[in-house]
Amino acid sequence: MATAEVINISQPPVSAAPDHCMIATVDLWKTYDMDSEQQVHALRGVNLRIERNEYVAIMGPSGSGKSTLMNLIGCLDSPTKGQYWLNNQQVSELDDDELARIRNKEIGFVFQTFNLLARATALHNVELPLIYAGIPTEERVQRAKEALTSVGMETRMMHKPNELSGGQRQRVAIARALVNRPSIILADEPTGNLDSQTGNEIMAVLDRLHAQGNTIVLVTHEHDIAEYAHRVINIRDGVIAGDVRKPGR
Repeated sequence: MATAEVINISQPPVSAAPDHCMIATVDLWKTYDMDSEQQVHALRGVNLRIERNEYVAIMGPSGSGKSTLMNLIGCLDSPTKGQYWLNNQQVSELDDDELARIRNKEIGFVFQTFNLLARATALHNVELPLIYAGIPTEERVQRAKEALTSVGMETRMMHKPNELSGGQRQRVAIARALVNRPSIILADEPTGNLDSQTGNEIMAVLDRLHAQGNTIVLVTHEHDIAEYAHRVINIRDGVIAGDVRKPGR
């Protein structure tokens, strides 16, 4: 019987962008000052490599640091110390405006709560990243339609979120994540608000997107959802406690 490969998690620091990594962190720390005398180290020197077209799940209990790591990978926050490369660009020292540009260009977000505009159609919700990117109207409408079609929502483009089921809303959110052709799809508890059957349907969509060449990073606390990934990273007390790649992956 095949056994899982355990990856060496103590990787040496690097001084230049790794050639084959979509994501690379070196001695990544995040410290929060609670008051003048107390600090909380949410991340404690994380070294991580994720290659192009990998499908990775990040797991950990509440307070483990997985959400902090997700925020840093997603350029929603900056590290206290250490380096972070995304698609061969060092982003750990960028300012807020530069981080916003990187987020819009490089990262497609899928959230547990969908984060759709209630008064906008599915088509307009998917267009939004392209509006921020300054894409002309005709092109962005065409790309939004293509993205919605890719997730099976071609017949619901003109419906608003309150006219869609939870699974359909998440498909719209995935289409929005895809529309800018990002380097990675970052999915934070993407099935958390869905029943098990609908959750399985959404994970099948992510499986298909990975098969088409997308790099996917999935943040979850559910073991059955993490099983869809080809590699599972466990975070505990701000460090990587385990990093396992499935056989044949």
